[in-house]
Amino acid sequence: MAIEKVLVIDDEPIIRKSFEELLRGKRYGVTAVATLRSAEKLLKRDPFDLIFLDVRLPDGDGTELLGLIAKQPTRPLTIMMSGFGTVETAVECMRHGAFDYLIKPFSLSQIEVLVKKAENYQQVLKVSDRLTAQCSDSSDLTGESAALRALRTRLRKVAPTEATVLIQGEPGAGQELVAHEIFRASNRAHAPYLTVNCAAEAPGMLESIIFGHEKGAFTGATERREGQLELADGGTVLLTEIGEMPLHLQPKLFRFLQDREFARMGGGKPGKADVRVLATTQRDLRQAIARGTFREDLYHRLSVFPLDLPPLRERHADIAPLAGHFLARLARQHGLVTPGFSAEALELLQAHAWPGNVHELQSAIARAVLLTEPATAVQAGALGLPAPGAISHSPVSVETVRPAEPLPSLPEVEKAHILRTLKHTGGNRTKAAILLQISIRTLRNKLNEYRNAASVPQ
Repeated sequence: MAIEKVLVIDDEPIIRKSFEELLRGKRYGVTAVATLRSAEKLLKRDPFDLIFLDVRLPDGDGTELLGLIAKQPTRPLTIMMSGFGTVETAVECMRHGAFDYLIKPFSLSQIEVLVKKAENYQQVLKVSDRLTAQCSDSSDLTGESAALRALRTRLRKVAPTEATVLIQGEPGAGQELVAHEIFRASNRAHAPYLTVNCAAEAPGMLESIIFGHEKGAFTGATERREGQLELADGGTVLLTEIGEMPLHLQPKLFRFLQDREFARMGGGKPGKADVRVLATTQRDLRQAIARGTFREDLYHRLSVFPLDLPPLRERHADIAPLAGHFLARLARQHGLVTPGFSAEALELLQAHAWPGNVHELQSAIARAVLLTEPATAVQAGALGLPAPGAISHSPVSVETVRPAEPLPSLPEVEKAHILRTLKHTGGNRTKAAILLQISIRTLRNKLNEYRNAASVPQ
């Protein structure tokens, strides 16, 4: 959930109480105060995701607080409230940075609608921020193998167009990296870029996630919800594992690709969205067509410009450059200085067969960064890979693979990463939560767990 903590600033006790009862009942954290001064003290101490701010308060005009709110690291959204609403006042508030405007008296359902609207906006904003940060990095398609050079040539041709692209390859080969390269080299690079995993979502919810739903469309649908196509209007939507899309949804997607029209679950007037669609698959869709699990017309509409991504084992010349690229980026994200790989580590990287492709390489480098001391070259043991010659190409059980040294558990690696990040921020939990891309509440809960198990520096 994008919205966790809400601040309500209003001098009317009944309004503060109404907000508290409504939002706490929906499991939001709510703090309510009556003055600007009280709000200023809170904002300097605690992060908030959403703020309801009255225009007229006992100690000043609510718009005076918008400047301070804009400087908050969590970038909370602000909804102004007033019993003396005019169009001019609303426009003025929006000009000063308000997200929306609420005229008193208002109903509880209006509050719910605005909170949901803020959640949807924060979700899109979070994704866009992450991708903007990624765009400042060099390309993840690093390397000089002949296969990769050919792929980059085709990518440069298709990226500036509006063509739908189907990216095919083995699991972990980097299909999503290719899709992102297409996005950031496209004319939509500064618009929303949203991803839907067709294999990860429950079939009954996938339709709602992609196309949205109307109020009452199914049990629990208490309000209208925009789908990813609608939220990404003007931008790009990536549908990963498109081969797992249920057969009954495929005609709806075909219709959207054909005329950019979609229908939300539960009926209602059809909507339109200007969205470029990219898709990835690990499956052979032609075999799926033969089995009757994938529509042939949809396949042809998706594969206007197909891209086949070769596995990492066929791009041997790309392993070392790609490993160096991942190492530099991860070290920069964690504020570390890492001079590179030892000779033994590079030899191990080159010798490994990489059955998990690029994703396996990226995971190995991420683990190595966490286990390597600052200003020290990554050693072979930190990669967690079997020694050369220990890899059998015949099926083996997990028990037959023994790492060169004992491996920490996942919780241990997570704890080390969190504490290192907290140390890097000088103990500032808000900054640490932002770097870790988790909520301050999640960070606080993690630290409480560690404190209960052992002493943790405050």
